[in-house]
Order: sequence, then structure tokens, then C-alpha cells
Amino acid sequence: MTTPADGAPVRNLPTGTPRMLAHVEGAVGWIVFNNPERHNALSRDMWEAIPRLVAALSDEPEIRLIVLRGAGDKAFISGADISEFETERGTPEAVARYDEFVEQATGALTSCARPTIAMIRGHCMGGGLAVALACDLRFASDDSGFAIPAARLGVGYRASGLKALVDLVGPSFAKEIIFTARRFSAEEARIMGLVNRVVPVETLEGLVRDCARGIAANAPLTIEASKRIIHELMRHDGPDMALCDALIERCFKSVDYVEGRRAFMAKRPPRFTGK
Repeated sequence: MTTPADGAPVRNLPTGTPRMLAHVEGAVGWIVFNNPERHNALSRDMWEAIPRLVAALSDEPEIRLIVLRGAGDKAFISGADISEFETERGTPEAVARYDEFVEQATGALTSCARPTIAMIRGHCMGGGLAVALACDLRFASDDSGFAIPAARLGVGYRASGLKALVDLVGPSFAKEIIFTARRFSAEEARIMGLVNRVVPVETLEGLVRDCARGIAANAPLTIEASKRIIHELMRHDGPDMALCDALIERCFKSVDYVEGRRAFMAKRPPRFTGK
């Protein structure tokens, strides 16, 4: 066990594949895509590991959020590993199986009760952008590049993936991204709404860690309720208002609500427990 600069102890978690790393620093869980020789391209075992790791981190009550990043300084994720396409996506049946792995991975991130942050440096392409879109927040370095090259590969892009893109940037920008298959700069991505913030390379990790500390100090039930309600509001068939009301009621009945009021009156930082 080691200790980073901010003093939080580091505890490594098993991932089932050397191409994925996971560790816990205090209240923050980290998932690292560890395939730098291929610019962190996602192999099948990496896709399969994502739901397991999200579940493992979410099961630990002290973890308040999850950050995803790529190993090295060249890529967040450069896309799906094309070298596997012949074996893993060579037939309609294989494509269906592969798509199921992708759906499970992105679905695990979307439905995760904890907030998720994609810390993006370098290439964020194809399947890598799908992973980033499934996260709640996306912070990018100014040397990052974004693309969905499906039109250059002749592959169909899943409706769920397109919906995530359209929900974020709107139909016009989504069409430009898909139709042109070109690489967009970090600043273009920011203007489209694809990422929340763009900062110089040397300040990216500091920004993410500062944001993570701020989120970790806030009321977990409020954040969980807000994430779920926002998800409900994005549903095409309309939100489940009974569920939304129940989530709000849970907040008002919580110990954290009492703590928040008392801390405010006493002019001290609150100490939330998620209860």
C-alpha cells in the first residue's frame, strides 16, 4: 500500500486482466485502461472487466465516485482493438456477442449510483468515446482528440451509443461526428458539449482530483438522487415521477439532511455518511 501526494492510502483491486488496473484512494475509486502499447485500445477482456470493476467499487460504501483514465500519456482509449475484429466480430453472431459486452460495459457506467469522471488525455476514439459518453463528467487535456471512425470501417453504430451522443451534443453535431468520421480537437469537443472542461495537460490530473475531492465531500444521497432523476428526465417515454419523488423523500429523511442543516447553522463543514 502506497500513499499519493494528497495523503490518501492506495489499495489495489484485482481486475482479472493485466490490461485493466483498479485502485482506491480514500473515497475515490480509479479504473485505468492499461494497454498503452496499443494506445489503450479496448480488447474483449477489457470490455468484460468494466462491469465487474464498476460493481466492485460501487459495493464499497466509503467510495463516493469513480474516475476512469488511460495508462500513459498518448490515449484515454483509442477505440476497440481492431486486431480482434476478425475473430471477435467476423460473423453476425460474433458481432451480436461483442455488442453485448459493449452494452454491458457502458450500461454499468450509466447505471452506476456513484458519479463517474472520464479523465481524458490524448486519443479518445470510437469505443473510447462510448466509454467517455457513459460517464457523468468528462475533463480533457488540450492535446486530446475525439472521433468516431465507424464510417471508415463500415460498421454500424448501435442505437444506444448514438442516443448517448445525441443526448449530449444534439442531432446536428452528432451527424457531423458520424458522417465525417474526422478527428475533432479538444476545443471543438468543448464547444459541442462533448466535454465539460479543457485544460492544459499539466493541470488535468489536478483538476480531476480537486473535483473528486469536492464531490466526495458532498452528500452522497443527494448526488445519487440527482443522477438518477436526470437519467429519468432523459427517457423518451418520460420520467417515473413516483421514483423521482421517492428519491427526494429519501434525502429529506436522511441523517445527512440533519447533518447538513446543523453544519450550516454552526458554520462548519458537514460530515456526510450517506445515511
